[in-house]
Amino acid sequence: MPDQPVPVPVDRLAFEMPPVHADPAEERAYRKERLAGALRLLGRLGYEDGVSGHVTARDPEYEDCYWVNPFGRAFAGLRPGDLLLADGDGRVLEGARRVNELAFAVHAAVHRARPEAVAVVRTQAPYGRALACLGELLAPVTQEACAFYEDHALLDEYPGDGAADPARIARAVGPYKALILRNQGLLTVGGSVDAAVWWFIAAERAAQVQLIARTAGKPVTVGHRAAVATRERFGGDLAAWVSYQPLWQTVADGGVNIMNR
Repeated sequence: MPDQPVPVPVDRLAFEMPPVHADPAEERAYRKERLAGALRLLGRLGYEDGVSGHVTARDPEYEDCYWVNPFGRAFAGLRPGDLLLADGDGRVLEGARRVNELAFAVHAAVHRARPEAVAVVRTQAPYGRALACLGELLAPVTQEACAFYEDHALLDEYPGDGAADPARIARAVGPYKALILRNQGLLTVGGSVDAAVWWFIAAERAAQVQLIARTAGKPVTVGHRAAVATRERFGGDLAAWVSYQPLWQTVADGGVNIMNR
């Protein structure tokens, strides 16, 4: 019988971690690349509705300036060169198209309230909107949902004219990773584009499971201590970044290369 292979040393096994960049220009190029890829992925998942839906990424060098998708352009075809740079007042500093000023104002308010937040995601997904129509939080009914346990909030009102109050939304987000806007949908924040987008997708999927489980019976929730322990293990931005990488690969390696400017 042949000898069993010797285990490969752990330090020789590949494991991706968020990159560290030498200068702001490199960081800017990286964030724009990830932002364009995230928008393409969200479009592929069907998380856009007409001109609704935005993802913003803080510029690493210019104060109170954010990269965002242009108004009226489909997510699916966006590349880094299509993105706009706008200041906190919604004035376009780089780019050739308009920004949705009302939607952008919400993102800018959240970024200003959360200086550590690199990215904010607010777009359209069916189950998150359905849960928002019920005016409910995500329940800890699965391991994945526990990542949001006591780490998301509900803004339990709808503006009469449909126009969001940016400051009120920013206050409602508080220190949390996600916000459910009643009768509207989900908003998520993260310390990287990858983390913020992962939290949006994860919240949407958690809402889907919660609603499906309810139609089948009475969901059994995870207890408080176990839910907190699960959140502490899987609810950080690093865990979100790692979880997002397989999805990133489907955008970066498949179909049209988003690296083409």
